[in-house]
Amino acid sequence: MHILVVGVNYRTAPVEIREKLSFQPTDLEQAMLQLQQQKSILENIIISTCNRTEVYAVVDQLHTGRYYIKKFLSEWFQLPIDAFSSYLSIWEEDGAIEHLFRVTSGLDSMVVGETQILGQIRTSFLQAQGQTTGTVFNELFKQAITLAKRAHSETTIGGNAVSVSYAAVELAKKIFGNLQDCHVLILGAGKMGELALQNLYGNGVGQVTVMNRTFEKAEAMAKKYMGQAKSLHELQCALVEADILISSTGASEYVVTKDMMIKVEKMRRGRPIFMVDIAVPRDLSPEIAELESVFLYDIDDLQGIVEANKEERLREAEKIALMIEEEIVLFKAWMNTLGVVPLISQLRDKALSIQSETMKSLERKMPNLTERERKLISKHTKSIINQMLKDPILMAKELAAEPDAKEHLELFAKIFNLDVNQQASKVEQVHAVPVLSVRPL
Repeated sequence: MHILVVGVNYRTAPVEIREKLSFQPTDLEQAMLQLQQQKSILENIIISTCNRTEVYAVVDQLHTGRYYIKKFLSEWFQLPIDAFSSYLSIWEEDGAIEHLFRVTSGLDSMVVGETQILGQIRTSFLQAQGQTTGTVFNELFKQAITLAKRAHSETTIGGNAVSVSYAAVELAKKIFGNLQDCHVLILGAGKMGELALQNLYGNGVGQVTVMNRTFEKAEAMAKKYMGQAKSLHELQCALVEADILISSTGASEYVVTKDMMIKVEKMRRGRPIFMVDIAVPRDLSPEIAELESVFLYDIDDLQGIVEANKEERLREAEKIALMIEEEIVLFKAWMNTLGVVPLISQLRDKALSIQSETMKSLERKMPNLTERERKLISKHTKSIINQMLKDPILMAKELAAEPDAKEHLELFAKIFNLDVNQQASKVEQVHAVPVLSVRPL
């Protein structure tokens, strides 16, 4: 068995290629079922987002696995393989495992440390579980999801704003704490202003007012966020009422001057106002910052915060990278035990057969045993066998992790007179085993 990842992402393929290879959420389950019918594919999970489409597969051979995944993508999207093959990235074995861990933890995302991808991977896994997954991916994806949750809880990788709009929200929260009672004024109905408003609204900001040179645009934007639109003629009154101002107009001169804010400050009676100027050229006169109750930030201030936070996220990412290395070792150790499962199963079956024959012999020689006595003898004979098998089973698992595991396990099979050929055939099917465990007899 081999683990393989084939796909495109924002680093390797432009959006015009990614959109051609993007699965609709409603089609994802059927796509995985169809891929499962391809030759060489033992298990599969497909991850499809705006930034990546990746096929994760357990295959019997790497070269045939690569071929049949490409063939499947070609048939599903009705594209010749040559149209997308050069954009594909391929990860194999340890590289595939590491890639999944990095993607799930947000280290491979466009915004390092984001958590949306974790939810998307979890959704795909739940869709695939029990249909196109088996022992290997059930274990691997559960481990990846658990690792990602731990990475975000044990580090601060997701706690630092890495976009200008989100940095504005974080600053507002530091000044006001709870935003539920805050009134936000958006000056300019452009993309940057709306992004900041989206983040503020997502953090529970209480009241929204939008102003724009074209009133209809202000009205349309305000409607999205259950706010109100006002004319620019009412700007000074709106500044008196607002707690937060986000300004991003296309004006060539200052829209808010120091003289205007001096009047506003008197009417506000010392209430602080948080003002963010993300326009170029600037909308807010830098002299406004001289006023005692004004917290003024321009786009350079926010960009400086963003860059510092990006560096902090990268430092936190290094901690997660170490976690990933540890998890790869753990998963490989688990994978090594898979090959020994059929051998252990044979040993248990043989022991169970011996115990069963012994019980039959006892019942023939002691026909007057009561049902309680038979159950008691059966329980104790099984207990003896379980205790005798405990150390050999542990040893078999340890031998499976050794470099020369094959020779060790062949000797193990010879000592207990087990069928090595039966062991080999069962290993090929182990991906379909639902649970890896060694139960008492």
